[in-house]
Amino acid sequence: MLGFKHRRRERIRAKPFPAAWQRIIERNVAVYRRLPPEDQRELLGHVQVLLAEKDFEGCGGLELTDEIRVTIAAEAAVLLLHRDTDYYPELKSILVYPTAYVVSDERPVGDGMWTDGDEVRLGHTAPTLGALVIAWDDALRGARMLDDGSNVVFHEFAHQLDFEDRVVDGTPLLEPRQYASWARVLSPEYDALRRAASEARPTLIDQYGATNPAEFFAVLTELFFERPTELRERHAELYEELKGFYRQDPATWPAGG
Repeated sequence: MLGFKHRRRERIRAKPFPAAWQRIIERNVAVYRRLPPEDQRELLGHVQVLLAEKDFEGCGGLELTDEIRVTIAAEAAVLLLHRDTDYYPELKSILVYPTAYVVSDERPVGDGMWTDGDEVRLGHTAPTLGALVIAWDDALRGARMLDDGSNVVFHEFAHQLDFEDRVVDGTPLLEPRQYASWARVLSPEYDALRRAASEARPTLIDQYGATNPAEFFAVLTELFFERPTELRERHAELYEELKGFYRQDPATWPAGG
């Protein structure tokens, strides 16, 4: 079965990439313009597989277009470069709202207490959903603006990578040799971010990452691809761990784009 899936994906990746789709990526996905040509080619192949295998659905009155599907798939494909991948195996559907959406939810407020209420979201995913929800206007803004450290597609698809081992703990599937250094580096950095958040001290890392280890990994992924030079300068060991996992070195990419 795995052999059949692999061969099918090879055939999909080998298909000519539609020129209209490439124009969308060149226009909307700033990170694509910074990648070397071989990485661009790999990314386009991943885009074709993602579009073939994942169901996209417009929500809240949004009419799906190729621009929406291709832009989101291209951003998601960035996280797959250079790695053996099963293309987000826990994910079946990508639900796209036109803008931020409101959900009724329970959330912790401390001391074992929870509160009910409406929550405005730009994106969401969970291991039991088989789906990922994205606000299109914020996804497009994040794709076009690479250097602000905020990218909802990177964030939500990083959660999908975390889910691949069926444990939501901020540790994706790693090479066996990587687990020890991952824990040695990320655990104290996570604790430091929680202390800074509790003391209202400014940090390079988005303090939403202090919520739990899963959110820590997701916001680190945003920062790694969006502001890699600053991350490398101020959190060198964190940068090296993410570089080892993603097998990319975005701090060396050319500026601009």
